[in-house]
Amino acid sequence: MGPKGQVVIPKVLREKYGIRENGYVLVEARENELAIVRAPGIEETLEWIRQRREKLRAKQAKLGELAELDLEEEFNEDLC
Repeated sequence: MGPKGQVVIPKVLREKYGIRENGYVLVEARENELAIVRAPGIEETLEWIRQRREKLRAKQAKLGELAELDLEEEFNEDLC
């Protein structure tokens, strides 16, 4: 990993999974790992972003409610 958090995907893996220059990938947080997933096109990428935003909006708390939440548990649920 580089100093700016950049990761180089080896050429053999880029070719195997069809990841091309100026292509799109999604980075998904999973239990104890990060997954880099090729996104076939911009429309699928935008749909993925919309779905994540909706999921995160459903988890937003209002002022005063945070005292009742287990933030570590809430964070772990978002990663699944």
